[in-house]
Amino acid sequence: MELKFIVSSELLYRNLNAVNGVMGANSTMPILENVLLTIDGSTLKLTASDLESTMTAVIELENVEGEGSVAVPAKILLETLKLMPDMPLVFAIDTENLKLKYSSSNGEYGAPCFNSEEFPLVKEIPDPKTFDIRASVLQRAISKTIFATGNDELRPNMTGVFCELTTDYITFVATDAHKLVRYRNTEVRSDDYSSFILPKKPISHLKNILGSQDETVHVEYSDQTNHICFKFDNYDLYSSLKEGKYPNYERVIPTDNPNILTLGRDEFLKSTRRLGNYSSKSTFQVRLDLMENNLRLTAEDADFSYKGEENIECQYDGQDMQIGFNSRFLIDMISNIDSPRIRMELSTPNSAALLLPEESHDVNEDILMLIMPVMLNS
Repeated sequence: MELKFIVSSELLYRNLNAVNGVMGANSTMPILENVLLTIDGSTLKLTASDLESTMTAVIELENVEGEGSVAVPAKILLETLKLMPDMPLVFAIDTENLKLKYSSSNGEYGAPCFNSEEFPLVKEIPDPKTFDIRASVLQRAISKTIFATGNDELRPNMTGVFCELTTDYITFVATDAHKLVRYRNTEVRSDDYSSFILPKKPISHLKNILGSQDETVHVEYSDQTNHICFKFDNYDLYSSLKEGKYPNYERVIPTDNPNILTLGRDEFLKSTRRLGNYSSKSTFQVRLDLMENNLRLTAEDADFSYKGEENIECQYDGQDMQIGFNSRFLIDMISNIDSPRIRMELSTPNSAALLLPEESHDVNEDILMLIMPVMLNS
């Protein structure tokens, strides 16, 4: 049996590149190095998977013959399309002898293909719970939290982003025990409380392909099968959810923070980056000396006789204090605050500090970042 269809090279590349993002770099199953092409009526469906997550893209066709599916090598097809100008491509797939041919006005290409029965099936979600969220909100929620996820596989529940739905808002939380970010938005609400942990790899890819689109993303998920699906445009992204219970993040957020520092975001970021170069390569410590209307930042690497010090004008209301932070963590957090000015709330040198944008990006949005201090060098 032969499948034939004509498709725009640019359209195919864009969709193939999108689904390719879920594929694993070193798959133990050779079939997962391929993308599944399925012809059903006048549609072409592309499917890629790494077993943990699966993504599909549907393309409408005008010239098509036959129905069926076959797995084709993803890498060589993607690299060929990447270097090709937009033009019609004619595909001819021999599903019995498992041979693929595609041609354009100036060339012809061939490759082996594989039986579709070897390709893992998409795990549909029975009787799912659902909610809708704007693509731009979802993209922003992931961007503002994913950098704070942990990498310790002994605590797999902290390697993902925790999502919580309540009657008042949706919350996304990430922490690695050194830093924590909580993103909250009142646009999305639920009649019933529910929560789940989103794995890092598929939502990182989701963030990249969502961009800042204002279309609606339809989300389906199930506590019983532990799966979730994001549906938008012509894409479906299915993923398993992380198992385990997420830490009680609210308990670690300090509520009594009488010392308030307010300063320019860009100046704070650049100063911390500069001084990070002079910090110890084991602790990356930068020390903040907080005084009325002045912040002094100091970093030192005694092993190599490096030392740096800077002063920043600020507004500080509180007791004089010295507190140390890992400069790398601090840079991560300041970089992900997009307000022109930052508010830092502190209690003692041994307690977690809060970083907040002084101006909100959106009236529906609330962002809170927490950073743990490090012990100051004597």
